[in-house]
Amino acid sequence: MSTIEDALKKLAKENEQQKNNESETAAIDPERIAKEYDSSLNPEEFWGDNYKKEMATNSTGEVSDSSQSKQNDDSEESEVNTEKKSSAGNEENFLKLIFNDLDNKSVIVPKSDRKLLIDEYRAIKRPLIKNATSKGATAIERGNLIMVTSALPGEGKTYTATNLAMSIAMEMDKTVLLIDADVAKPSLPDMFGFDEHTAGLTDFLDSDKIELSDILLKTDIENLSILPAGRRHSLSTELLASEAMESLVKELSQRYSDRIIIMDSPPLLLTTEASVLATLVGQVVLVVEANTTPQNAVRDALATISASDVVSLLLNKSKGNNSGSYYGGYGNYRK
Repeated sequence: MSTIEDALKKLAKENEQQKNNESETAAIDPERIAKEYDSSLNPEEFWGDNYKKEMATNSTGEVSDSSQSKQNDDSEESEVNTEKKSSAGNEENFLKLIFNDLDNKSVIVPKSDRKLLIDEYRAIKRPLIKNATSKGATAIERGNLIMVTSALPGEGKTYTATNLAMSIAMEMDKTVLLIDADVAKPSLPDMFGFDEHTAGLTDFLDSDKIELSDILLKTDIENLSILPAGRRHSLSTELLASEAMESLVKELSQRYSDRIIIMDSPPLLLTTEASVLATLVGQVVLVVEANTTPQNAVRDALATISASDVVSLLLNKSKGNNSGSYYGGYGNYRK
């Protein structure tokens, strides 16, 4: 596993080749920054042939009829994803996951045949889980709180957070809570197909009348729950820096020892919310887009989270290897 210095050297070399001796800052395209964060990101365009999905097969292994499959998909998508279910007399939010839709977005789903992708996220999650569950002298405070972020928008942080959550949820003894903490431009609604106005984090922080159970979305995957971003709020930074947020993350960290919380946060260089969140979590994963993100932007992003003890660097969308891997490198350090 490479160190951050090795990853930065690789990134610098790729930047130099990509920009043909142009200045690093020139790579920061204002039009690109102005785009919607990850909601406009189409990971499919970066996939190689290894990731092409075959026709869906039925339980007998035969190829399903495409027209029937489409009809079933349309029927599923026409259902309201966020619905109410009764449990022990109490109503709770339930999010029906459309696995076909998620698979088309190159997201790990149960019984997925994306073996290489699954193996990659196994390698990514192992050190994170180890840090989250470490005890004694090696224990990391709030190690089960993991923030996934990037320097700039569009680098794949939501894609990474989603696949990381799905991969950890496949563990036999782990539960996962995926939080959309990008409250200014939430991307999980587009990823999972629920209403962006669904009550969530900002609503909870702004009201003492809302219980956490009121806004958690349980899913078809028993070990996975989602906390939406909630309504837009003019004081989102203040809410994330409030005592209510600190109390929330402390409760989430301590209440369930087997739960891992993953926060999809805003980009570090465009907002202040991400640097605030970094002070509340035990681990940070910084997603870097290969051949695009300038090295100085990575250094600036790292500087904003310099107080974090555990930072992992994930080089994303690299095509520089023979495996067709979507991510190109992964390194971490602990100060």
